[in-house]
Amino acid sequence: MKTILITGCSSGFGLATARHFLDRDWNVIATMRTPREDVLPRSSRLSVLPLDVTSQESIRAAVDAAGPIDVLVNNAGIGWLNALEGTPMEVARSIFETNTLGTMAMTQAVLPQFRERREGVIVNVTSTVTLRPLSLLSVYTASKAAVNAFTESLALELEPFNVRVRLVLPGRSPETRFGENARARMQTGYPEPYVDTVQRVFAGWQQPSALTTAQDVAEAVWRAANDPACPMSTPAGADAIEWAAAR
Repeated sequence: MKTILITGCSSGFGLATARHFLDRDWNVIATMRTPREDVLPRSSRLSVLPLDVTSQESIRAAVDAAGPIDVLVNNAGIGWLNALEGTPMEVARSIFETNTLGTMAMTQAVLPQFRERREGVIVNVTSTVTLRPLSLLSVYTASKAAVNAFTESLALELEPFNVRVRLVLPGRSPETRFGENARARMQTGYPEPYVDTVQRVFAGWQQPSALTTAQDVAEAVWRAANDPACPMSTPAGADAIEWAAAR
């Protein structure tokens, strides 16, 4: 029976992915900054662990507690919606600390066991905004685009050790808390000169369009984890597939 460790499982993509793998008889290590047992079904194959991907001590403790794993899913991340002018640099740094450096730190922590066993899979969840940039997401997009580049290079680095590294790129998913959390983190509001841009962006979001569900992402992660023939990048969700095809 295989074991998967997933970061950011309190809601959204991480939670759906944890449920998906549990339903398919995997051992699941679901990690969260603040553990919540109530969001997942009780199971002898489930462990819920605290994890802050910006803390080396927290990472070390979680990986030690998890024991041997077969798959790491780097899903934990934070969103941000604002013009660059309205983004304090300490906020930009915190976004990169979680989205980019957190992914690198988690990967580095599990690599010794994967390399020694000469097997393992790393799946990094980023975003299709890296394929089709949007206004007000410049900082967030940069943090995720860096993970795309990191993943592609790392895949070559780890190929001699039979360790696979893959990307899953979700589209827009209103059912997740991305927008809600991003707005809550705003400290300064939108700069006045960008009000028209803000209104245009939010108006566009109200138009009917193809969207991504959390289950779409869970299924894409499943494929990336289990199919050696899975391509480097897998778009997850109807809109993500459209954007990837258009590019």
